[in-house]
Amino acid sequence: MKVKQLEINENMKISDFINQLDNSGVLGAKRVSQATNLLAQSFKDEDTKVFLSLAGPMVPGGLRKIVRDLIDRGYVDLIVSSGANLTHDLVESFGGAHYRGIQQDDEQLYESGMGRIGDILTKSDDFEVFEEEIHKIFSKINQKHKVISIKDFIYEIGLLVEDEQSIIHTASKNNVPIFAPGLIDCMIGLQLWIYCQENDFTLSAVADMPDLSDFVYNSKKVTACMLGGGLPKHYTLASNILTGGIDAGIQITLDRSEGGSLSGAPLEEAKSWAKAKCGSNLVTVVGDATVMFPLIVAGALDKVNE
Repeated sequence: MKVKQLEINENMKISDFINQLDNSGVLGAKRVSQATNLLAQSFKDEDTKVFLSLAGPMVPGGLRKIVRDLIDRGYVDLIVSSGANLTHDLVESFGGAHYRGIQQDDEQLYESGMGRIGDILTKSDDFEVFEEEIHKIFSKINQKHKVISIKDFIYEIGLLVEDEQSIIHTASKNNVPIFAPGLIDCMIGLQLWIYCQENDFTLSAVADMPDLSDFVYNSKKVTACMLGGGLPKHYTLASNILTGGIDAGIQITLDRSEGGSLSGAPLEEAKSWAKAKCGSNLVTVVGDATVMFPLIVAGALDKVNE
């Protein structure tokens, strides 16, 4: 079969463009179209639960509203996130923002009270507000709990955050669980450690496991959509060992496989660990998730609504 050349027409929909990629059928075009079709099928299948994992600067990089809207519209059933993405979600909830970088001298940025994530900048003033607000939230949760799981802790935070655009708030409102096994490795975790110096409060990672295992066992099928790698990717895959692995998976990554790290590992490798079922539908898109995920989501939603 010949490679069909791409054709761009005026007024074409995103789904029309994805169909063009599908007709091409090779290289990155093939992977993006396969990922889009798989995500659309997962959205439409009532028996499929969609697990979304977030690693890397997804919130600072502009995906906050996309993730929030997917939760609110019922397309995402469970989230596994780095602590950093949750921190940055709350920074915006408390009135902060993320800024496009111009000045790239890091010593000068430090002196001016700015932090850098690639070409994204944050203000230390915003984090000072974050610190004040998160301690207020800790105190309110601590009045109800002395020991709490990470998942329930994030849920309680979401109930106390008055921001309809927040990922955490929207997840709590819609009873979509957020797991963050590395929560201590972020500003939320640092501030929690400071708070616990003078307060009797314990966060339990082990206490997450009953809820996570119940969710996996009660899911007829699971599609995992993994943005970036790291701990969120592994936690998402490993949680499904309990039932022999995920049924389908999409990963969007810029990491390479040669070093043997999980972040760049091909999804097929997960089959050898029973993290993905034999015969599972697995697609890897090599690219920047802050670009590729919105494109794939837009195409999938077009196909769902056709």
